[in-house]
Amino acid sequence: MQPKIPKYLDDIRDAAQFVIDLVHGRTLDDYRRDRVLRQTVERNFEIIGEAMNRIAKLDPNTAARIGNHPRIIAFRNVLTHGYDMIEDDRVWSVIQKELPALRDQVEVLLREGT
Repeated sequence: MQPKIPKYLDDIRDAAQFVIDLVHGRTLDDYRRDRVLRQTVERNFEIIGEAMNRIAKLDPNTAARIGNHPRIIAFRNVLTHGYDMIEDDRVWSVIQKELPALRDQVEVLLREGT
């Protein structure tokens, strides 16, 4: 494993957990109304996507062990470059349905050291 991979995995895990904790007890309507919340979430998704992009470039085998890693990178690109195309419903769905699984996958990889 490339030496930087554990750091990038930890960045993904940390950002994912931060978002999960941040939205706990909140609703989609809360998310839509709170600009600071939206921008904080989006920034952490950018971190997740950029770390995933770096993992994919340095260690494609590790990236392949993370479900939907190309979609994670693409999501980051939309958030970063297509700010006018961001759909709050889609972001909220990713938080609720996909982010906990991503965090769990990354935690397994960190425990395994691969």
